[in-house]
Amino acid sequence: MTQTIAPRVRTLVLLILAVAGALLAGAAPVSAHAALTGSDPAQGAVVAAAPSQVSLTFSEPIAVGDDSVRVLDPKGERVDKGDPANPSGTTYSVRLVSGLPDGTYTVAYQVVSADSHPVAGAFTFSIGAPSETTVSVSAQGSDDGLVGWLYGFGRYVSYAGFVVLAGGAAFVLACWAPGARVRAVQRLVVSGWLALTAATLGLLMLRGSYTTSGKVGDVFDLELLGDVLQTKTGAALVSRLLLLAAAALFIAVLFGAYARTADAVEPDRDAEDDGGGDDGGPDKRDLTFGLALGGTVVAAGLAASWAMSEHASQGLQAGVAMPVDVVHLLAVAAWLGGLTTLLVALYRAPVETPVGRDAVRRFSRLAFGSVVTLAVTGVYQSWRQLGSWSAFTDTRYGQLLLVKIALVAVMVAVAFLSRRWTQRLADARVSEAAEEAERTEATERAEEAVRAEEAVRTKEAVRTKEAVRAEATERAEEAVRAEEAVRAEATERAEEEKQPAGTAPAEASGTSEVSEASMAVEPPKASDAFDAEKAEAGQDSVRAAQLARQRAAAEAARQKRLRDADPNRFGLRRSVLAEAGIAVVLLAVTTVLTQTEPGRTEQDARAATAASSSASTTGQGSGAVSLTMPFDTGGRSGKGVVSIDLDPAQAGDNALHVYVEGPDGTPVDVPEVKIALTLAAQNIGPLPVAPDHVTTGHWSASRVQIPMAGDWKVEVTVRTSDIDQVTVSKNAQIG
Repeated sequence: MTQTIAPRVRTLVLLILAVAGALLAGAAPVSAHAALTGSDPAQGAVVAAAPSQVSLTFSEPIAVGDDSVRVLDPKGERVDKGDPANPSGTTYSVRLVSGLPDGTYTVAYQVVSADSHPVAGAFTFSIGAPSETTVSVSAQGSDDGLVGWLYGFGRYVSYAGFVVLAGGAAFVLACWAPGARVRAVQRLVVSGWLALTAATLGLLMLRGSYTTSGKVGDVFDLELLGDVLQTKTGAALVSRLLLLAAAALFIAVLFGAYARTADAVEPDRDAEDDGGGDDGGPDKRDLTFGLALGGTVVAAGLAASWAMSEHASQGLQAGVAMPVDVVHLLAVAAWLGGLTTLLVALYRAPVETPVGRDAVRRFSRLAFGSVVTLAVTGVYQSWRQLGSWSAFTDTRYGQLLLVKIALVAVMVAVAFLSRRWTQRLADARVSEAAEEAERTEATERAEEAVRAEEAVRTKEAVRTKEAVRAEATERAEEAVRAEEAVRAEATERAEEEKQPAGTAPAEASGTSEVSEASMAVEPPKASDAFDAEKAEAGQDSVRAAQLARQRAAAEAARQKRLRDADPNRFGLRRSVLAEAGIAVVLLAVTTVLTQTEPGRTEQDARAATAASSSASTTGQGSGAVSLTMPFDTGGRSGKGVVSIDLDPAQAGDNALHVYVEGPDGTPVDVPEVKIALTLAAQNIGPLPVAPDHVTTGHWSASRVQIPMAGDWKVEVTVRTSDIDQVTVSKNAQIG
């Protein structure tokens, strides 16, 4: 059976990896997590006079460099001067040279969002009237080429390595202590550590090129590497490497000292036993507690290296989102990593160290707790990143999230089947014990028969040896009696006959005859019999050792066949293999999801674009200065766009109009709108403005006094309920 299963397992694993690779390679170009939500001049706008600067407003803070924002004239020449500035909030501006002629100008930007992803794009505006332009700005960002693909693959490998490392160690400590002695489990956990370490080093080298040029040659640029080390993402990657050094020490102790204290075979316990099979002495319990505590700290630190530099570190409730993200990642590792380790144990564990029923039950409880944790933290993260039900279907992030939810649901269904197979293993415990007793009895009978046969052989050998010895003794005694008889006869003859001196030859002859007779009846040597006995005993010991080895090998093969032929264990293997296959695809979807623009940000950008278009068609924006700012108070119906018109935008009296629209571009009323004007360069303000409500979604204020010209900060506070409000701002050039 195993000979047919193994090729199928390899084929299925390769197929799963191919699907995961296709998801990564076939995904659309990665969307950044910061989006351009507004600009001044607006995209496609036609202004009467040349502006002194171009301002860009993003959905979250970004990192800018010397060439992050470029403004090109119709001939493709740069007309911006100086480095980009951050006058306030998420608005960034670059100054323009004076005396710009009429025509169409192109604004190209390439920045890095606060959650570590590159943002690139371009738009045009015109002075006087639109004109032809020779500028061709590529739509491909630095994250769309080979470097971007390698960076995405590195992120996938780093996630997979963390899951296998943390989940495998948790499975050994919490569910199956004898697994620390299993070579296949050791190789799996060490492979996770190596994958995470290699991926982190690769991401650190690729980061500079990934966020700038996207060229392969810049991967080894040490100057770019130095710049990366000064960023939040670079610090997170370096911290991860330091924590991996501590993880290496943890692995050495887990598979060293801890493995030596673990029993080779863990006996099954009652279902009420919630322990991990650790019933050793105080030293072992102290070692287990120390490993569990240290491993949790290291795993939480590794998870925090993602949480502090990606989605959770920006947006609403970042202080709550980062710990929640850490818990979410730990739950993922405990579930998927433990599942991978269980799969390896079911297929690769040796006969003398099988994974027991209680180990599977303990992991089932651990997986259930992990799934509950994932559900709670996932609901919070979904609300934070989407903000509305429509974002599930209207945004790419929401669509990917629906795919992820479906995969998790399928995994939970398959896990339910695994629990059923585990229960069947438990129900079969009595029959297995009876079969084991029968096998033991049969083995004992066979051994008794072998011992009886050996006893018979031993008795026969003893009788044979005694017969040989008796025969040899009898022959020796007969020879002695014959010799004595000959000598006695010779003596009698000598006494009876008085021979003369000349009879000496006859005596000599008689003596010679006696000697010959004695030699003729010389008995056989007893040493020959002992040598034969010794040789036969040596052959018996060799045969006994060979027989013992054959019996042990046959018993091991029999146990392996029985284990592989067990339908309950076979069903558990298949269900766990299916779970692991879905987990690989789920991890690929999660990797793509973390690189996709959140639905909340995408909808904000759409709302800003819709508001800009609406303003151009309804007459809004006809003043000398028009500002458009998306807002999100976080409450119910708390999203929308606020537009400000200031006319004539000069020192002295000005008319101010405020327009509030919902995400769909329709005017909406809110409980309160407040305006504040600040000129930071002269320490003037904030100057409050309380506009009057005119009609639905429209407020106005007349005779708004602006004391002097300058770069004024316009802050708008929008309150959508008794407790939900937010303040957004933009800078406007007055005078």
